[in-house]
Amino acid sequence: MKIGYARISTLEQNLDLQVDALKKEGCEKIITDEVSGSVADRPGLSKVKELLRKGDTLVVWRLDRLGRTLRHLIEWVNELDEQGISFKSLQETIDTTSSSGKLIFHIFGALSEFERNLIRERTRAGIEAARSRGRQGGRPKKLKKDKRQLAVDLYKGKKHSISQICEMTGISKPTLYKYVRESES
Repeated sequence: MKIGYARISTLEQNLDLQVDALKKEGCEKIITDEVSGSVADRPGLSKVKELLRKGDTLVVWRLDRLGRTLRHLIEWVNELDEQGISFKSLQETIDTTSSSGKLIFHIFGALSEFERNLIRERTRAGIEAARSRGRQGGRPKKLKKDKRQLAVDLYKGKKHSISQICEMTGISKPTLYKYVRESES
């Protein structure tokens, strides 16, 4: 069975173009979403996952209707492949039921992994260069050392509630607990 998935991001957009193309492709069921692709929890996409069975084909009008990032798309197609489900994108003419379609998709996957590795290497190199110049990474402390110590002393004095200490010092509970842990080590 071919199951179509169509998505629009805004109210100004219209699903008709996608739905018509999916019907023309022979989709027996078409599930739609009216939500941004960057939103992970899409009700229509969840329904598609429930409907798909081994031997089915998920059909989308364009790749970006299924996912925003190449990584997300690859994860989807790999998950479908593991379940014996094919994938087809009409605009990009990708069809994992054919050997050439699988090859194209694996090339996309290899390029995506290469890009992630490059980003990781550049990030590591940038951090090392900054450290060699004496720069420390991370977010600066909210309070100076003496005010951090005051917050810890108030906490250990047990005369004020946690909320009162946080309000007086202008920090959150997790930050207070972090300062207390740091003082004990």
